[in-house]
Amino acid sequence: MIIESLLFACGMAGIFLTMVLYVIFGQVTVRKLRKNPATKDRLGMEFVSGWDIFNVAGALSTPKWLRDKFSRSKLSVLIADYQILYDNTTRFDRILARVFWVIYVISGSSMVLLVMLDSLGLFG
Repeated sequence: MIIESLLFACGMAGIFLTMVLYVIFGQVTVRKLRKNPATKDRLGMEFVSGWDIFNVAGALSTPKWLRDKFSRSKLSVLIADYQILYDNTTRFDRILARVFWVIYVISGSSMVLLVMLDSLGLFG
């Protein structure tokens, strides 16, 4: 009972931190990129409002070997253009993107894993 409560609390703390970093990253970095005519149309497909924030953070956080594989894909129009973003962001912007993206992926994945383990009856 205590272990699952602790895991849930850690996951929720990560999600809260992700929400805060989402707003900060959107206001500091993506807002600047939206105003720049060179980068405005290179932020990837925006399915819902604010999705370009995830596109930019994901593009700036993806490892080179995976980025190369995505760029050769037919679906490459859906993701943000890494090289244009790299040329128009500062080191702080890229570090903020990586921190936001890593916490987003870890906290989201851990919460999905907790739900799956709970549905299997592991937590009694």
